Amino acid sequence: MSSDFEAYEQDFGTLTAEITNKIGRIPKLGGKEKTQLVLNVDKQLEEVRELMEQMDLEVREIPIQSRGMYQSRLKSYKGEMEKLEKDFKRSRIAYSDDVRNELLGEDAGSSESQRAHLLDNTEKLERSSRRLEAGYQIAVETERS
Repeated sequence: MSSDFEAYEQDFGTLTAEITNKIGRIPKLGGKEKTQLVLNVDKQLEEVRELMEQMDLEVREIPIQSRGMYQSRLKSYKGEMEKLEKDFKRSRIAYSDDVRNELLGEDAGSSESQRAHLLDNTEKLERSSRRLEAGYQIAVETERS
């Protein structure tokens, strides 16, 4: 079973390296090329999500003695996946800003600091939502006890 997990790890490493490379190229491209690359990265991110699900299922099948090590590796991969998704989101925002600026002209956009502030607030909101959900789960578990 751990050999399947290790094969998934290799696939994960390959896919994330490709995605990282493509995310870095998105802001530098234009037109159809950029649109195709965004769609391609979106598809690859979905593949990584499916791969993470497979890894999670594999970890559940591993004997309890060895499971902790694999769970911690999986947790770090999930963190890496979240970072990739945030980077992709940022590159897509830069992509949509470029398109808007092409259509409206350079002076029609909002400032970079406002965009950064909006991204920070969005991340805070997502973290708060996760904390609320975790608190709710704890409350439900406490009621069951």
